[in-house]
Amino acid sequence: MLERFKTEWDKWIRLTPTNSLYDRTLIWLFFGLLVIGFVMVISASIPVSTRLNNDPFYFAVRDGMYLAASLFAFVVVVQIPTESWEKRNVAFFLISLLFLVVVLVFGRNVNGATRWIPLGPINFQSAELAKLAIICYFASFYVRKYDEMRTKRASFIRPMVILAIFGILLLLQPDLGSTFVLFVLTFAMLFIMGARILQFLFLGIAAAILFAFLVLTSEYRLKRVTSFMDPFADAYGDGFQLSNSQMAFGQGEFWGQGLGNSVQKLEYLPEAHTDFVMAVVGEEFGFIGIVAIVILLVSLALRALKISKDALKLEERFRGFLAFGIAIWIFLQGFVNLGVASGLLPTKGLTFPLVSYGGSSLVIMSIAIAILLRIDYENRLALIGHAQIKEI
Repeated sequence: MLERFKTEWDKWIRLTPTNSLYDRTLIWLFFGLLVIGFVMVISASIPVSTRLNNDPFYFAVRDGMYLAASLFAFVVVVQIPTESWEKRNVAFFLISLLFLVVVLVFGRNVNGATRWIPLGPINFQSAELAKLAIICYFASFYVRKYDEMRTKRASFIRPMVILAIFGILLLLQPDLGSTFVLFVLTFAMLFIMGARILQFLFLGIAAAILFAFLVLTSEYRLKRVTSFMDPFADAYGDGFQLSNSQMAFGQGEFWGQGLGNSVQKLEYLPEAHTDFVMAVVGEEFGFIGIVAIVILLVSLALRALKISKDALKLEERFRGFLAFGIAIWIFLQGFVNLGVASGLLPTKGLTFPLVSYGGSSLVIMSIAIAILLRIDYENRLALIGHAQIKEI
């Protein structure tokens, strides 16, 4: 009895059994990041929640509601066949485009940015939906135009036009961070699809020129770049957020100050529970805490890449491209968020996947993980079918 229990425990904790129809490791990583995020949002949000709402757990309760909504969305979406996503990718694309237009007309302005659509007690960030929609659309487009994209020089023009439309709507909010994410996603998916090398060179040069233009023609973006280079030169002005974030990491040292013992979250560090939650993690759990979360996130991205590889081996290109796009999205957004918080990158308004406070980000990312789990499930069913055919 004890031996049987140990065997079952090893199967659940260590690796997904080969005869399982779903990736348990993926689920553990997903749940692990959700739990860590919930705990850290509670810790980081108490001071600002007390000041704004006279309730120390206001944001914690809301995050709990977002967490419940995310799990509900996860359970629903995991039952949707990936074939449905492929068939309805254009409709999904148009809906996300519509939301980007709606936010410019009816959106809520916060700190000079109009990125949220007020829906009663909640605010919906349309950029999060756009990221998943463009991955889904390009996964389908690259399947339909696979040979053309690999052989014709001008074949990348249509994806660039689509990207330009999304990018313009996002820059009008303004949201350079999400625009950057969409560009890298498009670039990465062109790479996995096998596009021509000249296309990558053209896109790289065009992106560098566009980035320089956007920075030099916008005073607030230029200030972000200059404050990033030396945040302590104006620690009480443009460099206030980044300098306090770096102090949080410094005070955490290797082991951290302990859960709840962050000083910077006491109204010194703006957005401590959202974009800069990793700075609070660094202060309360130190270098070891940051490394632990990075390992979880990288492991999640690697599982997604494995799922993509398995699908492509089965010649299921849509599933493979879709999983690959989600993998890059997870890793990229986490990398940028941590890079910004630690001072390695200029400030961008991007959340850390599954950890930062934010209902739109949490729900959409949970849907993306559900899609990954569904793709893995269908891959495993296909492998079983192939094995049965070989036996016959």
